[in-house]
Amino acid sequence: MKHFLLLTGLCGALSWALPILPQTEEVTAEDVQLAQKYLNSYYPEPEGTPVTRSKQNKIDANKLRQMQEFFGLKVTGKLDSSTLDEMKAPRCGVPDIEGFRTFPLSPKWAKKDLTYSLQNYTPDLPRADVEEAIRRAWKLWSDVTPLTFTKISGDSADILISFGAGVHSRIPFDPPFDGPNGEVGHAFSPAHGGYVHFDEDEDWTKDANGINLFHVAAHEFGHSLGLSHSKVQEALMFPKYIHSDFTKVRLHQDDIEGIQSLYGPPEEAEDDDQLSGTESPINLSADLCNPHVSFDAVTSLRGETLFFKDSFMWRKSPAQSHIEKDHISSFWPTLGGGIDAAYEAENKDTLFIFKGEQYWASRGNIIQPGYPKSIHMLGFPQSVKKIDAAVYDKNTKKTLFFSSDNYWRYDETRNTIENYPRNIVSDFPGIGFTVDAALHHNGHFYFFSGSKQYEFDSKRRRVINIKKSNSWFGCQ
Repeated sequence: MKHFLLLTGLCGALSWALPILPQTEEVTAEDVQLAQKYLNSYYPEPEGTPVTRSKQNKIDANKLRQMQEFFGLKVTGKLDSSTLDEMKAPRCGVPDIEGFRTFPLSPKWAKKDLTYSLQNYTPDLPRADVEEAIRRAWKLWSDVTPLTFTKISGDSADILISFGAGVHSRIPFDPPFDGPNGEVGHAFSPAHGGYVHFDEDEDWTKDANGINLFHVAAHEFGHSLGLSHSKVQEALMFPKYIHSDFTKVRLHQDDIEGIQSLYGPPEEAEDDDQLSGTESPINLSADLCNPHVSFDAVTSLRGETLFFKDSFMWRKSPAQSHIEKDHISSFWPTLGGGIDAAYEAENKDTLFIFKGEQYWASRGNIIQPGYPKSIHMLGFPQSVKKIDAAVYDKNTKKTLFFSSDNYWRYDETRNTIENYPRNIVSDFPGIGFTVDAALHHNGHFYFFSGSKQYEFDSKRRRVINIKKSNSWFGCQ
């Protein structure tokens, strides 16, 4: 049974209803066989306990009571329809009886700056959507710990993430996936590499149809960082995936207490003047000068340069030596955080801000009447659900919009999208497949991707410099 301490995964209930057994409480031989397999897999005997033939051929009432209690069912010790419904729901390969927030002996990563690598991609989603779901899932944990997570290529990363079906790896004690609607994913503890595997036989989505990758990944990453399943049903680490609004997926206090018992709270705690609503100059060494820092959006605004990240923005002014850090909501109360893209159309003295399928027009910090509007009113196809980056070209008076691995060009004079999209890699060689943020400065484009920025000469169509994204702040 040692492998049960190595492997854990997300227990899932799909969005559609599973067949309900007749209320006669009669069970078939197949039901009994299913229950035996379920209890042996997820409620195993302690290591070294002999298994007798009588135990192999009958359902253990004590295990059944444990299972019913764990899932909040009526504890009867009998195989009733409610219990069978729960057993037939898709779930993971780890036992539920450990009772710890962390794995035995509390294994954890010995360093705070962790790297991860996507070994492959599911064909169910565009690559950019997979990467975004993974990034957001890691962010849930980095927000409440001193940990950072940076995507790199190859096998040298701390945590390797992959999709596979059936027998999907050569890792010892890594059981095969069981096909659609079964075990949707699993992950190893830090003591055993933190590997994360998703079942390719599932229907992976970025919304509420099928299995939401962000939600599952957030749960699995908790295991990869050292958390076991929680008995708190509202917690993310509870072993049942409850189909709900994935945009509201948050860590429960139980999740936070569990992960902070391993790694502690964030090092950048809010100071007193932040709590009182006033802002102090940014602490560069502790904030922007983190070598793994990345940005959600970058834009110019009336001579300043704005850098957006989560619920904050940083203002860099050529007239001031220090960088100002503000809550986004202090400038645009109706927006809050989570900005996807922004650009300034200087010929209109207007800043356009994008979140999901909506965008706003602002002059200074005043949202203009009639907004928000749908991005599809600009001419984007319905398949575009968000804008990753936007940048206004001062030379051509046209705006470039980036989404997934494509980009569009918008004529600000005619207010129309030209004959696009085109492929990013083809027209901007060297900057990668996707763009997180973009800026036009001194005649060159600056494309931000993760912790790197690429200075691009559009006349020569080549990258002329690669630096850290935070090099704008004098970070060494």
